[in-house]
Amino acid sequence: MTDKIDRRCFLAKGVIGAAAAGAVHASIEEKTLAAALQEGTAQAAPADKPKTDIPPGSMPCGKIGNVSLSRLFIGGNLIGGWAHSRDLMYASKLFTSYNTEAKVFETLELSQACGINTIQLDPACWDMVRKYNEAHNPKIQTMVCISLDEDKTKMNDRIKQQVDLGATLLYSHGGVTDSFMMNGGSMDVIAQMVELIQAQGIPGGVGGHSLNMPVACEREKVNADFYVKTLHMDRYWSATPKERRVEYDWMRPGDAADHDANYDNMWCNNPEETIAFMETVDKPWVAFKVMAAGAIAPQMAFPHAYRNGADFIIAGMFDFQVETDVKIALEAVRKHDNRKRPWHG
Repeated sequence: MTDKIDRRCFLAKGVIGAAAAGAVHASIEEKTLAAALQEGTAQAAPADKPKTDIPPGSMPCGKIGNVSLSRLFIGGNLIGGWAHSRDLMYASKLFTSYNTEAKVFETLELSQACGINTIQLDPACWDMVRKYNEAHNPKIQTMVCISLDEDKTKMNDRIKQQVDLGATLLYSHGGVTDSFMMNGGSMDVIAQMVELIQAQGIPGGVGGHSLNMPVACEREKVNADFYVKTLHMDRYWSATPKERRVEYDWMRPGDAADHDANYDNMWCNNPEETIAFMETVDKPWVAFKVMAAGAIAPQMAFPHAYRNGADFIIAGMFDFQVETDVKIALEAVRKHDNRKRPWHG
């Protein structure tokens, strides 16, 4: 019998054992994930529609271009397994082991039932999402990140490929944009990317972790339809101390310091400055990493993002988190309907 223990059982027992050893420190999410693996609930999707007590039509929406988008997106990182796991090397594998195709379908069905109509997506996740959309109506909309290319023809081909696959919106991948600009890339390339996206008849945006991204785009009058910019508070124990944080000035050659200077759960080095600058920007703002990859509870992270100007937020969610997160988002939007930065879109 011992030899017949499969990989999923081994994983589940490992997680449950770790949770038992440190039960005092385990989060609710960690315990639920371990229990789901043990019980095998990741194996099959439900036969009928997911049940939720969130009334249809509760989720407020805004627009980017002519696309109506729920104020809360589901993030695609947990599907692809790109987990910011600090020094926990098993986290990405654990997530993809839990998120089987059936479980992803179940999660997306529940997300749509709760009013989420858009997923943020890396192109590597297209196969699963396209398969989901082929079997569901309405389909879930996709905001897809792409890399940059100085070659206009190659950039245009890349964009057309994503549009043909069904992308609803496109934007430049945040990490790619940061790296491109820190290494002397031209703002003309970013502006060209936006124009090529818009020529395909869909909204085009620019993504980045650095505040220099929207600052440079606004200064150089890049005609982006929206920005995808990180926002999270810095009051959590594993945040990079202020005196050690590195922010890069794209306009100063040679300022591309060590990209790993900040801890692997710090993506908004200057939240106050970000909030202040975005108040001057008359474009929709999609905020991501609002929970600092799980370091901040959604009960704190969502109100902070909406209150301080985000028009939409992206949150990576397992199925057992969706309904609770949607309820938190609904309450946060309601409470901050009359915030300082007007709602865009």
